[in-house]
Amino acid sequence: MPSSSRKLWALALPALLLTACSGAEAGDSPTASTGTPVSGGSLTFAVNTDGSCLDPHQSPADVDGLFSRPILDSLVSLSADGTIHPWLATEWSVSADQLTYSFTLRDGVTFSNGEKFDAAAVKANLDHIVAPATKSQLAAGTIATYAGTTVADPTHVQVTFKTPNSAFLPSLASAYLGIEAPSTLTKPPADLCTHIVGTGPFTSTGGYSKGKGIDYARNDAYNWAPGTAKHTGAAYLSQLSIKVVPEDASRYGALTSGQIDAIASVPPVNVAQLKNTPGFTVQAAAAPGGNYNYYPNTAKGVFADANVRKAFREGIDWQTIVSKLYFGQFQPAKGPLSPATVGYDKTIEAAYAYNADEANKLLDAAGWTGRDGEGYRTKNGARLTVRHPFLKAYAREQRDTLADQIQAAAKQIGIFVDNTNPDINAYLADVGAGNYDLADFSWQRSSPDALRTLFGAENAPKGGFGTNLSFTSDPAIDKDFTDALATTDLTKQAELYGDAQHRITDAVAVFPVYVFNYLLGSSTKVRDVQFEPQAFPTFYDAWKRP
Repeated sequence: MPSSSRKLWALALPALLLTACSGAEAGDSPTASTGTPVSGGSLTFAVNTDGSCLDPHQSPADVDGLFSRPILDSLVSLSADGTIHPWLATEWSVSADQLTYSFTLRDGVTFSNGEKFDAAAVKANLDHIVAPATKSQLAAGTIATYAGTTVADPTHVQVTFKTPNSAFLPSLASAYLGIEAPSTLTKPPADLCTHIVGTGPFTSTGGYSKGKGIDYARNDAYNWAPGTAKHTGAAYLSQLSIKVVPEDASRYGALTSGQIDAIASVPPVNVAQLKNTPGFTVQAAAAPGGNYNYYPNTAKGVFADANVRKAFREGIDWQTIVSKLYFGQFQPAKGPLSPATVGYDKTIEAAYAYNADEANKLLDAAGWTGRDGEGYRTKNGARLTVRHPFLKAYAREQRDTLADQIQAAAKQIGIFVDNTNPDINAYLADVGAGNYDLADFSWQRSSPDALRTLFGAENAPKGGFGTNLSFTSDPAIDKDFTDALATTDLTKQAELYGDAQHRITDAVAVFPVYVFNYLLGSSTKVRDVQFEPQAFPTFYDAWKRP
């Protein structure tokens, strides 16, 4: 396939702002390896968030994509400049109407259980993703208009869509559309949540254990690395372990005491200290996609009034809160997308400025002119209350402290933010029914099509989990998304996604909070940990210096 064909979606994805700082040896960082890679050894990596389901066909969680990636390969890989590279597929072409994708597959690839990878396996996986029984919370949405897959022969397959989907290739590169062994896909979804089988560079016989993590062993037969990798053949590491250590001090202490080799989410307060500690290094990768945002329920409740939404957006000094809490390690967000995302429109940033005087005027105009004994605004005797179900057990990056500070800031303009702490089942039930005023989550995705996931009308909760938690419903916004999926003209795509960001901003459908930086701390013995464009660390190229 001509190399130009691999840039069908190459929107000139900006570099992920990858940086590395070393305390002991200047320039001696995991991204700038010196010396010859060593085969063997083990690496223990601690994350701050537990997963929910190892099967990325089901789960939308960032950490589940991280857990599944060592096991699952994808048909294509995506580099930081937006170029699509071969992986399990060696060549591909797209029909002029953007409805049919034709792939030539690698021959001789096997799953770790001995099954052969072929065109039938591709069909089985895509069919599994969209099957109602899978209850996919993300993957199915990326191929929402999937029409089916036709197997021509073992190494040739065609994937068709009902409507154009120019975002299919970058979505296909993610772990969420990773390829699993076909025989395992007939198992109950709950079984796949703990154990999956792929063609990847690592296997996991023990599977994922909630609250503990997952252990991997090298797949010695692996010989089909992605085109974005730094080497071919088997992984360097013999063993890899990812542990769940939610408490920041415990995770940081385990790293600095030498109990583990690397950690996710170095506490921002400790980043400068770790950079200056001999023998340790910090890598930072700015995540594209949705920031960590708060989303108002625009369909009902207090935020159905656009003036109240605008007052909440303008009456809280989000930028100062973020800058102080995270010691400058996380950039305050100023739009629905991260600046690291292709198509980010900087011209909307002024709309997210702090203006407490204007916020108070808006609340007065909305009729919230009374005050109760605690200083909160009232109307017709009712307090201005924002219901915010906040899952404290799943909080990371001090989001619980952040929620408290936002609550205190909202009180200054007379709004009571009720940060409840429901269990996960109650939370999902309330979200599905729209029984909330405010929701919060982050959404790391390498494509600007993340906007459609977050604000497309079809993705609003309908009795179950949805990703459009603001209940945004604007035909003009949806048309932007549809038209963007129908074109590969990069200039046109930028115009469409830019227009969508302006309309989302005008609708006050999001309260941007912070741009997530993946802060990975490690011993300087750890080399060549790489990052996917979604800012997930990968370990195929990683090795350890003796």
